[in-house]
Amino acid sequence: MSAYHLAQVNIGRLIAPMDSPLLRDFVDNLDRINELAEKSPGFVWRMQTEEGNAMSVEAFDDPQIITNMSVWEDVESLKLYVYKSDHLEFVRRRKEWFTRHDGSYFAMWWIPAGHLPNTDEAKERLVHMDKHGETAHAFTFRKVFPAPR
Repeated sequence: MSAYHLAQVNIGRLIAPMDSPLLRDFVDNLDRINELAEKSPGFVWRMQTEEGNAMSVEAFDDPQIITNMSVWEDVESLKLYVYKSDHLEFVRRRKEWFTRHDGSYFAMWWIPAGHLPNTDEAKERLVHMDKHGETAHAFTFRKVFPAPR
């Protein structure tokens, strides 16, 4: 087992309130997609409230911005979940539910195994990417950095 795990955050600004008919497909599939993540190889943890999702976590001043954060054993496990499972349909449909975001909306970073990231840590990684681009501190699938040794 590795001494490090991979944390990820992705944010999005919803086009409408969560109870809007425009978001029905998104909201109706949250539990299914979250369960798919939890059953995926390499899954470690995901941020959630008592409702079983993170939709009520307000990490930003804008209540329309939702935050998803999870931890995985490695980059390959997360990549398989994102791009080789039913989750891909929701990646492809994101423009139906989310507005365009000017800054970074996705970041990955290595954490010591057992550490659970918080929203302040995640926001700092997104800000870092906006200021410095992809580095070992925060990166995307376009430029993956190896885990620390």
